Amino acid sequence: MNSEIRKMLEGVKEGSVSVDEALLAIKKQPFEDIGYAKVDLHRKARQGAVEIIYGASKTPEQMIGIMESMINNGQENIMITRLSEEAAQIVKESIDIDYDKTSGIAIHGKKQPFSGIGKIVVATGGTSDIPVAEEAAITAEFLGNEVVRLYDVGVAGLHRLLSHLDDIMDASVVIAIAGMEGALASVIGGLVDCPVIAVPTSVGYGASFEGLSALLSMLNSCASGVSVVNIDNGFGAGFLANKINHMEAK
Repeated sequence: MNSEIRKMLEGVKEGSVSVDEALLAIKKQPFEDIGYAKVDLHRKARQGAVEIIYGASKTPEQMIGIMESMINNGQENIMITRLSEEAAQIVKESIDIDYDKTSGIAIHGKKQPFSGIGKIVVATGGTSDIPVAEEAAITAEFLGNEVVRLYDVGVAGLHRLLSHLDDIMDASVVIAIAGMEGALASVIGGLVDCPVIAVPTSVGYGASFEGLSALLSMLNSCASGVSVVNIDNGFGAGFLANKINHMEAK
């Protein structure tokens, strides 16, 4: 993925950016210390994606302060994860956001154009997995990816997944999200030629141990090409899928 610095240097070469403008951008402080947070202003230049705010355990006032720092330093698009509905209402009084209650994600700014090399498929074992799936899907979309959602296609009714073979075989990345025994990731891993990111969820009865059984099943998948993120970590899966979907020869 081309970094912001590379684009800026190419602008200098083409004449659309002056040497002084490029020098100023490079010399800018890499973070802003606002007391309770050090806002990373060079994250996109280093990693290809801006810093995303983890909203759980932060007060609305802290999130507003972080967002104001980002906006004042030229960041037009901001995402907050794990944001409660109550906190979202308070943040919205100060900064314009679109809040999705299902995923707990808030977004400030415009939707990014699709720039990935292909499509990301987000598939769930059941309807109960949708909150984690939406966290993954909205994260991937925020970062500029086209997402196909396949919900409630678990192994309890395998024909539901098989009816979408064209979608999953056309994907550049598949995110497989499931609780219970987490078998969906292995099934999909045996059908596709692209990377599969498995997300165990804390959905299931007592012996599922709040997602631990699904996590262990996914880690022990016999299908090649399956990687696993932490329990309920839809954001991590969406972010990783974005990196894979934007891979270019270096």
